[in-house]
Amino acid sequence: MRAVFLDYQTFSPSLDLSELNQVVSKIDLHETTAPTEIFKRCENAEIILSNKVVLDSDTLKKLPHLKLICITATGYNNVDIVAARELGIAVTNVSGYAQNSVAQYVFAQLLAYYSRIENHNNNTRNGQWQTSETFCLHGKGSDELTGKSIGIVGYGALGSKVATIARAFDMKVLIAERPNALTIRKDRVAFEQVVAQADIISLHFPQTEDTEGFFNADIFKAMKSSAVLINTARGALINNHDLLNALNNNQLACAILDVLEQEPPPKDHILLAAQSTKLKITAHIAWASQQAQQALLNLVANNITAFKQGNRTNRID
Repeated sequence: MRAVFLDYQTFSPSLDLSELNQVVSKIDLHETTAPTEIFKRCENAEIILSNKVVLDSDTLKKLPHLKLICITATGYNNVDIVAARELGIAVTNVSGYAQNSVAQYVFAQLLAYYSRIENHNNNTRNGQWQTSETFCLHGKGSDELTGKSIGIVGYGALGSKVATIARAFDMKVLIAERPNALTIRKDRVAFEQVVAQADIISLHFPQTEDTEGFFNADIFKAMKSSAVLINTARGALINNHDLLNALNNNQLACAILDVLEQEPPPKDHILLAAQSTKLKITAHIAWASQQAQQALLNLVANNITAFKQGNRTNRID
């Protein structure tokens, strides 16, 4: 089966493609693909691999040879699933590949923040330790994670991995129940209680119509003024204007964001333009350890094998 990878540039170029090459007769790799280029590149393809390239109904109707779409991610909002089903095109996604990478990112950021690593590095780099009157230059000090409460909103594979590591630091883990839930499940805590009590809130829930902008002014007002918000899920979960106001008004100590609602963001994005010292933003890399990327591509190869064998592994259609 001939395959086309439409946006291979979303992965590191050093990955091993041997498992993919074993399950397809040929795979054409394209770093990026514009909407106008999709048909020419895919007109003879039986399999399309796409991370973020949009495959809408009109496009799918023009590809009679297409049998399988492999989304090289968990989210599948870039594919018209209804149209694919009507056209008899199978669609698969992948999950469970990034829990170690995302959890490592969360704690790398938290450790850097509470240990104030960059401040201490700068104190030596700038010669302040060398001229200190004592052996220890405290600078801005440091704070321990032990004893702090971390609220986890979204308790799938990613949230549960963060919880496991948090417990190793002897942190208090607060697993948030769904907002406005009528009952609280075992080992869960009411969402409102988590917001009010947590020293750290880590977001791991999906973006839907109901969750867009969910973390807004009301929630920020309910949080501790010393709290840290960290988002490795989806940028649209947060109301950017409300977040910036909360930071500027000292309602929130710090926000650590690996995602924004538009990616790549415009140069004048409100959060990037703010240049706030309370705001740390990285370029959607929490998921992307070398190991996680490799695991993802190997899972895609497994999905292709399952499809060829008539199995429904990771089918979302």
